[in-house]
Amino acid sequence: MEPLKESSNVTRLPGAEDTRLREPPHNFEAEQALLGAILVNNAAYQRVAEFLRPEHFADPLHGKLFDSLTRLIERGQVVSAVTLKTYVEQDAAMKEAGGAAYLARLAAASVHVIDAAAFGRAVHDLYLRRQLIDLGENVVNGAFSGDVDETALQQIEVAEKKLYDLATTGQTEGGFKPFRTALTEAMTAAEAAFHREGKLTGVATGLFQLDQLLGGLHRSDLLILAGRPSMGKTALATNIAFNAAKAYREEIVEGHPKAVDGAVVGFFSLEMSAEQLATRMLSEQAELSSEKIRKGEMNSTEFDRVMNVSHELEHLNFFIDDTPALSIAALRTRARRLKRTHGLGLIIVDYLQLLNPSGKSRQENRVQEVSEITRGLKTLAKELDVPVIALSQLSRAVEQREDKRPQLADLRESGSIEQDADVVMFVYREEYYLTRTEPGRRAEESDQKFNERHDAWKQRCEETYGKAEVIVAKQRHGPTGIVRLSFEGQFTKFGNLDGVADEPVSAF
Repeated sequence: MEPLKESSNVTRLPGAEDTRLREPPHNFEAEQALLGAILVNNAAYQRVAEFLRPEHFADPLHGKLFDSLTRLIERGQVVSAVTLKTYVEQDAAMKEAGGAAYLARLAAASVHVIDAAAFGRAVHDLYLRRQLIDLGENVVNGAFSGDVDETALQQIEVAEKKLYDLATTGQTEGGFKPFRTALTEAMTAAEAAFHREGKLTGVATGLFQLDQLLGGLHRSDLLILAGRPSMGKTALATNIAFNAAKAYREEIVEGHPKAVDGAVVGFFSLEMSAEQLATRMLSEQAELSSEKIRKGEMNSTEFDRVMNVSHELEHLNFFIDDTPALSIAALRTRARRLKRTHGLGLIIVDYLQLLNPSGKSRQENRVQEVSEITRGLKTLAKELDVPVIALSQLSRAVEQREDKRPQLADLRESGSIEQDADVVMFVYREEYYLTRTEPGRRAEESDQKFNERHDAWKQRCEETYGKAEVIVAKQRHGPTGIVRLSFEGQFTKFGNLDGVADEPVSAF
């Protein structure tokens, strides 16, 4: 059957030496056959309703008719060439196409209801091809433009995001899944945990009590790690990232590599450079002050130790992106790319407040911006099916209290941080505050009273020296509690306290 009308959109062949033109890909006959199938049997609509939209049709008239069919069927009405007769006679474009005779032609061109889904996918596939052509033209035109405010790298990120959005538009997968499918997935995870050393369902942090409380870092979870400046947020995140990358092990399952322990780590460092982060990890593993490494104040033995550690670390599945002021859209694009190329298993963002919202959706209200960022990170965790750890600053309200242990209300610009996060953890070191608050002599205070207070302070400093707490204040899937860790400040290294690995976690 001849198409109702020809498309006027044409594209010149890039780099072609002649003047031949090509029409964007389309199949008017497939569109007519699908519409005819819906008119003959409305059940055909249900086979394409999930992924097909009016704009997917190459002929605007076909898209307009599909939109009308959709609205009528969704209202529960029976749609046929007879019931649509009044509509086509009142619509100028439909009337020009032939009115009732046009509907009869569609019905005559219909396919069997069973074939409707295949025809719908063909229509959708051709739509994607046309969009690819438009996207390619926009990329070329953008590259030729002389916009000084947009660098080539920014253009690449925008193009990559549009390409990914196009790939996920109208996907036919997804939707409801039978409970038995979800149950099988749950049992597969439980079986993997049963056979894995440590009995964890998620990625192990290498910190025994924290793993005991969380059960590891679970896929699709957003974990917030918060604390005041200099409390050790980055150090703890780096320690967790190193332990996960070091433990990474994969097996070939059905011809594809699959992580069975640890994770490939993507670390977005918006505050520190990649070199500074690497120096921290060298310091931690070589047990040598990072200041000494940075200044080169090492003897030959210490230098050899650093070199040996460097050779051990260079094969880690650990990737660092230290781009400053990264937008949430750019972060998503880069994380997807790393997932596609290296099998990403854990994302760490240091830190949340340094991320920018998407360029077109900047808000005057910073709380709204942070809310968009946390929603974006949670969406990314679910989309890539990996845990995302986002570091966050705390407000100064902590400093005003006698007990300086952080609370959920202390989350800076908390808006939706607490709401979107599956886990909220705080890093707390009492030693940090004690060393800065040595008691002074009060007016008219006796020497004995002052000495008693000073001795009590000194004893408390000794008790808390080299110790830290991770306060799990929220956990969507389990209990809260306080995890006790060791902390070596000169090496920025958190570790397991001796003798507490098998102790129960303290209640929060």
